[in-house]
Amino acid sequence: MILNGGIEVDRIKAKEHLIWLINNKKRFEIRQIRKKRTDSQRKYLHVILSYYALEVGETLEYIKQEVFKKEINPDIFKTTRVNPKTGVVRIDWRSSEALDTKEMTICIDRFRNWSSKNFGIYIPEANEKQFLDHIENEIEKQKQWL
Repeated sequence: MILNGGIEVDRIKAKEHLIWLINNKKRFEIRQIRKKRTDSQRKYLHVILSYYALEVGETLEYIKQEVFKKEINPDIFKTTRVNPKTGVVRIDWRSSEALDTKEMTICIDRFRNWSSKNFGIYIPEANEKQFLDHIENEIEKQKQWL
């Protein structure tokens, strides 16, 4: 059941349903539904990761997996699961597609700061349209190296 806390009728339904679940000793989950990352965030991320990859001479996939996810943002992307039968620990890396807008913003901000601090490479903000257009042109010219 998905309800909106901003609507009075939904708040009443939620309270009634929660009381019913508790009174009947049912299992339940309460969680906030967040918006998934936006298409503009996805496009912006692709551009800045491609730009960085060209600047340091690496592939886009390497930068995305090894730098962006594993080195800079492991707390957001890394998931660990223990097989209950074998005890084997499995480490997986979430897709950026699974992130919500807040997580994506955090990851991008960290990447921008890390790039500047560690390598002196300025990554433009999402509102720096002219710089981003220039970068997109460069990426198009050099896409065989990505």
